Amino acid sequence: MTERPSFESICMRQALDVSRRSTCRRLQVGCVIYSADFQRMIAWGYNGNARGLPNDCDSDAVGACGCVHSEMNAIIKCREPAETPKVVLCTNLPCKMCSKAIVNLGGVTRVIYARDYRLKDGLEILKHVGIETICMMPEAFAFEP
Repeated sequence: MTERPSFESICMRQALDVSRRSTCRRLQVGCVIYSADFQRMIAWGYNGNARGLPNDCDSDAVGACGCVHSEMNAIIKCREPAETPKVVLCTNLPCKMCSKAIVNLGGVTRVIYARDYRLKDGLEILKHVGIETICMMPEAFAFEP
């Protein structure tokens, strides 16, 4: 019998699948927000331009592509009250502004990410307010179909 995947690895694979919808030319990022017990997906998002605008980046400059970040898109879709405990899973470590938005979402107990971001300010913000952060290496959620 094969090893059963953890809920974290299943949900991270969903974030990776969602990232495939991204229209960013530089970095495809996905984010899913789950209930703390992993029984309900609450919201999801990927990075890309705003609704109604061209499915393309505004610029090729690093940090200035103009895409709405995956975390922001997931937060915009989240309808759960701040009191509801939540886990955020991202394919990449959230940036500083996305980390602040995650804090303001309320109820987030953990942020799990698969890859580091080029800047680490977001990690410090999450840790500062007591949100647990876990880097889940890609091999932890890889599986044979």
